[in-house]
Amino acid sequence: MTNTPPPPVSELRWHVAVATCLKLLLIPSYRSTDFEVHRHWLALTHSLPLSRWYTDETSPWTLDYPPFFAFFELLLSYAARAVDPVIVHLHRGLNCRSDSVVLFQRITVIAADSCLFYAVYRLTRKCEPRKGRLIWALVIWSPMLLIVDHVHFQYNGFLLGILLLSISYLSEGKDLAGGCLFAILLCFKHLFAVAAPVYFVYLLRRCFRGTFVRGFGRLSALGVAVIAIFAAAYGPFIYHGQMQQVIRRMFPFGRGLCHAYWAPNMWVFYIVMDKVLSFVLRRLGFDIQMPAASFTGGLVGNSSPFAVLPQAWRNPQPKDAARWIAYAYTSGFLFGWHVHEKASLHFVIPLALTAVQSLGDAKHYFWLSIVSCYSLFPLLYEAQEYPIKVLLLLLHCMAMFLGFSALFNESARAKATAPESRKGDQSGEKRSSSLAKGGGFTIGWITRCYLFGILLVELWGQFLHPYILGNKLPFVPLMMISVYCAFGIMYSWIWQLRSIVRCSS
Repeated sequence: MTNTPPPPVSELRWHVAVATCLKLLLIPSYRSTDFEVHRHWLALTHSLPLSRWYTDETSPWTLDYPPFFAFFELLLSYAARAVDPVIVHLHRGLNCRSDSVVLFQRITVIAADSCLFYAVYRLTRKCEPRKGRLIWALVIWSPMLLIVDHVHFQYNGFLLGILLLSISYLSEGKDLAGGCLFAILLCFKHLFAVAAPVYFVYLLRRCFRGTFVRGFGRLSALGVAVIAIFAAAYGPFIYHGQMQQVIRRMFPFGRGLCHAYWAPNMWVFYIVMDKVLSFVLRRLGFDIQMPAASFTGGLVGNSSPFAVLPQAWRNPQPKDAARWIAYAYTSGFLFGWHVHEKASLHFVIPLALTAVQSLGDAKHYFWLSIVSCYSLFPLLYEAQEYPIKVLLLLLHCMAMFLGFSALFNESARAKATAPESRKGDQSGEKRSSSLAKGGGFTIGWITRCYLFGILLVELWGQFLHPYILGNKLPFVPLMMISVYCAFGIMYSWIWQLRSIVRCSS
């Protein structure tokens, strides 16, 4: 932490204004089925008593988020009724796509992002100005959030804002507030529970960092607060005898191992092997049913990042909380059950906080954010959205390269020209060599080759596959994106683990 004053709030407002204008321009764009899902939840929570929220089947898009998100939809439904009563009508509102519905729901996502903006401000209010501005750009202008929330349609920015608020309190040593915010987040979306083992071990060790009596007092206060939060969320449903149905909706294991769009994780290799074997066996005359190319639903299974938990127990440093939490979400993404490709947001956004800490972190984030953003391309499959997603990714690459170069090249130049680096009769040529070796931001040949591979995968899927194979093997372009991106995210997972071990050793 430096004594340099943080970047002024007026600059943050400028970042927010630019992002908001872009989101407004995206209002008429493609909307996924999630748009109707959330509209129906507005109608469901507004029209039915609480006791029927998790049993109603008026629409196939049944409520499967935890109670706090249902209450959030209920709150929005009162404003929706004032805008257009059809929005919250349980039957007449089904599949409604009027301008009033589109505008209302799009604007609620934009407004909910204020939680993310405040969290980013809180995390960077004591940062060095250059680092703070770069974090703002990486998070507020994230192309992944723009694609998933403001085109595809979800409320990830709002939920990630709660996660970042929790991390901000943990980083300040305010464990009670950080733990309570994480409990609140779990009551909004249970898929964030992947990081619960890290939170549990970290907070337990932090509680007992002093005497046993004081530690027991801290643990008791945290326990009472967390129990109160979960009681507020689930208590009404326990009272109405609906808890079993709530759990059944939240954890629909029957939806299968993989999501409709194969997330770039370990299971994609299993899928590819299964499809290849099925194809070969059918060619050999065996009566094998070809597996379907898509599944539906959404549940991310839990994962136990054992390599992180011992570090969180032995040395629970607040400054490392974001790194550990991001690694837990990366582990859940790679090995979880029925993982959505959108779950990569859970680790990419927190890692933006660590990207400014070192040159290695910056290079890793540059790689990971491009791979993760590209893995979301299949979400926007209509032709009119293709220029949008490509332009967003290219602009993001430029912003990262310029931002990291400005941050780390200047630091490397300062070290190379420092008085101690100019001892004796060191020539200007030697100083230039020292600068080149001093650790400025550059893209290595491995990264360049891998990113060039992304270009080849995209050229095949968009142009060569339709031209050569036509409508045959339609799953191949998606399979290539998932497999190729899975290698990149697996590399990130290993890199994060090495980084955590080195920082803790």
